[in-house]
Amino acid sequence: MSNVQKKTDVILIGAGVMSATLGSLLKELAPEWEITVFEKLANAGEESSNEWNNAGTGHAALCELNYTSEKPDGSIDISKAIKVNEQFQLSRQFWSFLVNSHMIRNPQDFIMPIPHMSLVQGEENVTYLKKRFDALSNNPLFQGMEFSDDPEKLKEWIPLIIEGRTSNESIAATKTDSGTDVNFGALTRMLFDHLEGQNVDINYRHSVKDMKRTSDGLWEVKVHDIASGRIEYHTAKFVFIGGGGGSLHLLQKTGIPESKHIGGFPVSGLFLVCNNSEVAEQHHGKVYGKAKVGAPPMSVPHLDTRYIDNKKSLLFGPFAGFSPKFLKNGSNFDLINSVKLDNIFTMLAAGMKEMALTKYLIQQVLLSHEKRMEELREFIPNAKSEDWDIVVAGQRVQVIKDTDAGKGTLQFGTEVVSATDGSVAALLGASPGASTAVHVMLEVLEKCFPQHMKEWEPKIKEMIPSYGVSLVENPELFQEIHTSTAQALGLSEK
Repeated sequence: MSNVQKKTDVILIGAGVMSATLGSLLKELAPEWEITVFEKLANAGEESSNEWNNAGTGHAALCELNYTSEKPDGSIDISKAIKVNEQFQLSRQFWSFLVNSHMIRNPQDFIMPIPHMSLVQGEENVTYLKKRFDALSNNPLFQGMEFSDDPEKLKEWIPLIIEGRTSNESIAATKTDSGTDVNFGALTRMLFDHLEGQNVDINYRHSVKDMKRTSDGLWEVKVHDIASGRIEYHTAKFVFIGGGGGSLHLLQKTGIPESKHIGGFPVSGLFLVCNNSEVAEQHHGKVYGKAKVGAPPMSVPHLDTRYIDNKKSLLFGPFAGFSPKFLKNGSNFDLINSVKLDNIFTMLAAGMKEMALTKYLIQQVLLSHEKRMEELREFIPNAKSEDWDIVVAGQRVQVIKDTDAGKGTLQFGTEVVSATDGSVAALLGASPGASTAVHVMLEVLEKCFPQHMKEWEPKIKEMIPSYGVSLVENPELFQEIHTSTAQALGLSEK
């Protein structure tokens, strides 16, 4: 028989960190539910979640300046920083629960302590950083943050960046030692190994081609088994589309009203990676700068110590680029195929509005190795071209939709789109994505399973003690959680 037909309770599309997180939560909350996963590639965590395809920053707003904007009156708005930090704390709690329950082992294989730093140059930026530091350091979530504009102190913190600096321009940095580097690829693989042991049916090299509603209200998913060439049909009560950049196409195939008037804008990324271990050893931290004027938020330059395959690496970037593909392993027709009658005006409006961004991306694509090295030398004055190679990072698809800000507004961030009846949900967007996966998947549960939330709440609170509670308003609870998660994940200062 060429066509296989199977029934299951839950279908997860895409074997990235989002599906891994949702699957792990559901297995704890409803162990009797049958879960089936489809992944086009041969392994878990090979696209956006892969360690070479994202910055690996445990995004907690400790160093990312785009989460703390300056208001017209000169004060600093820290509300987004607080939100992102609280969301990352949920991830830390869930990961700690998994480690403490022996569902995943060796947390050092996916998370390492690393200082998070912000670095700015020029009088105006130094003033801004000091104001930002004053606003954040009084907040319990950001305690322990240090500020310095003393060259001697900075030389201690970031010798590689300060050495050889000839400019007399003022320079300042903040530093928080409780930052982390997260290998989301390793974490994703660990979670899928655990799920496999929980009888979750994981199908690699299975590409989802179509989705439609059946007469009895289920979702029928048409799947191509790449190895055998067979077409399979699977039905489920609930489908989660966690296919990274590929999610938009599948969401459009559902035909739900919520899928209309949404477009996607693909952005590719490149990093410089240091091939000289002596140079890499001289730097220890994730140092985030300020995006250049006219550059989009996703292009904030940063020099990162990374732990990949238990080896210390040094990366600089990202350099943005443009490709019409929605996935690294996607098709050059992805962008064209995403344009539909219902979103064409939204897409055109974005095209008109984002001329500057398009121009910026084209300039980035045309940069030579030497031009990229010049940008790196703004961070490391003595950087040698031969010490650095280029790595192509993952594809991101920024959401375009009509908002109060106007038609065709480009969204920076992560977004859950779900049907009114909760039978299907898709995750769109990019950063801070993976870092806030637990928060995002709890949102999926709340939107799609409201009828179960009351019975699930005790278990959710066991896994994520601060669920439903504001940590910024409960500093004692935050302190307790921060300490216990640091211990479980091996992040405590030795």
